[in-house]
Amino acid sequence: HFEKMLYDNAQLLGLYAQAWQISRNPLFREAADQIATWVTRDMQSVDGGYYSSLDADSDGHEGSFYLWDPAEIQALLSASEYALFSRCYGLDRAANFAGGWHLHQFVPPSKLAQQMDLPYAEVDSALSAARAKLLARRASRAEPGRDDKILTAWSALMIKAMAQASRILGSAAYLRSAERAAQFLQRNLWRDGRLLATCKDQRASLDAYLDDYAFLIDALLELLQARWRRQDLDLAIALADSLLDRFWDPEHGGFFFTAGDQQALIHRPKPIGDEAIPAGNGIAAQVLLRLGHLLGEPRYLDAAERTLAMAWESLRRFPQAHCSLLTALDALERPGEIIVIRDDDPGLQLWRARACAAYAPSRYVAAIPSDAAQLPGLLDTRSARSGGVAYICSGTRCRQPVTELGELEALLGQAASSMN
Repeated sequence: HFEKMLYDNAQLLGLYAQAWQISRNPLFREAADQIATWVTRDMQSVDGGYYSSLDADSDGHEGSFYLWDPAEIQALLSASEYALFSRCYGLDRAANFAGGWHLHQFVPPSKLAQQMDLPYAEVDSALSAARAKLLARRASRAEPGRDDKILTAWSALMIKAMAQASRILGSAAYLRSAERAAQFLQRNLWRDGRLLATCKDQRASLDAYLDDYAFLIDALLELLQARWRRQDLDLAIALADSLLDRFWDPEHGGFFFTAGDQQALIHRPKPIGDEAIPAGNGIAAQVLLRLGHLLGEPRYLDAAERTLAMAWESLRRFPQAHCSLLTALDALERPGEIIVIRDDDPGLQLWRARACAAYAPSRYVAAIPSDAAQLPGLLDTRSARSGGVAYICSGTRCRQPVTELGELEALLGQAASSMN
């Protein structure tokens, strides 16, 4: 199927960026970069919001925008480019979709270089040049229809992924894209302390649901790891408070999908199972644990624990359907590291880069400029010191403040060894 969904690509982008961080396999970085490039090129509005999807059809035929004929490609490429491209992408094989060729990498470039007895850099450069020519030609075709609704929950998934990719891959462009989308949501879909769910033709509507609140908190927390912005923290706190005020089940724990003041339903669902997107209760529990430990806010921590207690029987019987809740359960039982760094640039960025360099999904890093004042909760006790300082906590246990970058790196190495 050729439909492209924002939420699929958001989750894949984050996974590929993390896979590259773990393995340094260039294939994973290439996949992450190409997803992010597609998002900024084809799926982001001039105002910053992310569109929802691209149709499978164009000109009334499924996939016609993406299918090729070998003769068309041969006419576009040089003989040397075609010799490599055809073997890499299967043009020397039978058609694989409705009489056409849907390009698929049958032979990895590294293996192709060995087979052709050519330097890898030469093969990679030729394939890149060939893809650019095909992309330019494809731009002249009738494009698939685009669903240009901007949905808060789906956009939040992509904001998180773009912020994550920017931090892991070191791309300022991906961070700018995430910031523009976050600012669009705050400007257009956050009104009078309430979140709206959708925006179409610059008109926002519909009260937001559990997923909208939980996913946006998650996205803002990821943005704060990529760079500090007090407004994002304030919005995350406001969203968390609204989540508790309007979606919480005080009797049984957990969060309803709809708010208490939304239209009354015959049944108010309380989603706990992951489907095409993670379960709202799973992400809510994760972000409340993280925000609760970051700020020292017991209301958030208690709500997360009670959410897991509410879902416990389903978790026990069918754990593989509840991965987002299992992630929250792991964070409850084994709290990850919260690292708060205080310094001025460029030291602040150097400390942050070192703390974020390794794959450590249970580690959260907040690099806060020294002049940031009147911070909420425990953050206000993480005071700045000349030359930089890092505060490292896990749950309610904290180390002595670290004032030497080398000491921080040694402690992070110990933590990585213990996790392995």
